[in-house]
Amino acid sequence: MSKAILIHAHGGPEVMRFEDHDPGRPGEGQVLVKHTAIGLNFIDVYYRTGLYPAPDGFPLVPGAEAAGVVLETGAGVDWLKPGDRVAYAANTGAYAETRLIAADRLVKVPDGVSDEQAAAMMLKGMTAEYLLRRTFKVKAGDTILCHAAAGGVGLILGQWAKHLGAITIGTAGSPDKIELAHANGYDHVIDYRKQDFVQEVAAITGGKKCDVVYDSIGKDTFPGSLDCLRPLGMFVSFGQSSGPIPPFNIGLLAQKGSLFATRPSLFAYNARREDLEASAAALFDVVLSGAVKVRINQKYALKEAAKAHTDLENRHTTGTSILIL
Repeated sequence: MSKAILIHAHGGPEVMRFEDHDPGRPGEGQVLVKHTAIGLNFIDVYYRTGLYPAPDGFPLVPGAEAAGVVLETGAGVDWLKPGDRVAYAANTGAYAETRLIAADRLVKVPDGVSDEQAAAMMLKGMTAEYLLRRTFKVKAGDTILCHAAAGGVGLILGQWAKHLGAITIGTAGSPDKIELAHANGYDHVIDYRKQDFVQEVAAITGGKKCDVVYDSIGKDTFPGSLDCLRPLGMFVSFGQSSGPIPPFNIGLLAQKGSLFATRPSLFAYNARREDLEASAAALFDVVLSGAVKVRINQKYALKEAAKAHTDLENRHTTGTSILIL
């Protein structure tokens, strides 16, 4: 019997149970995948705690990205076969030894990219792709600010933005994380625990501020992130690790310089198959070129998912973490 991490009620890491779980046989358009590595992301915490509602109720199998091998294909799936290496980013369902998934959500993993790399970068890397290339099209000379620069998305985004020619500013909360961010594309890194990041951004930019702010922190960095933007700059809120941003009067954007604000999600940006394929291809290309390196800094066994969540929430991790089987 296959096993998975199952959640039967919202709560802390302790609600995750390593239990028997039969994924079933693939139906039309589906694929049965045997996972080899699974990514760890803050969105997994949101589903566990109930901040995001479980899409199919309980029991819930969390997990948003993974890589593995095709075991079996359902009717109508003619472009995949057993033995193919595949990877994906989804809402839930990855914390399992095997799973069923719609074939049109899978991409083939190219030679030169390991299963562990693929599992570590699908959600985070394609998030960096749409943030940099579609939400705000970063070009050479742009100045960007990315909070949580030493996090999984932050490290990929910093390298990719530098590859595009941007001036990169990040925030981090410890000497080790600051050093890590500097080593991954950031020209300037602000210690948000000791420094006022708004004042530091103004000093770094000579008062010109940033073209775009990428903010996955939420409550703790708002509205300070808006004060880091030049007139007509863009605030991109793509996460809320410190809690949701409280309701605010939209007139605040006018007061602070006719700013743009958006709350995008990877799943909306890659809802169409062609967009998913293009996003994954861009990610694989930039990794295979060496411009972006995916460093896996923590590994946990699948049955240790509760410990992985505890470490993630307590900010004891850097960069990318994976669950291995």
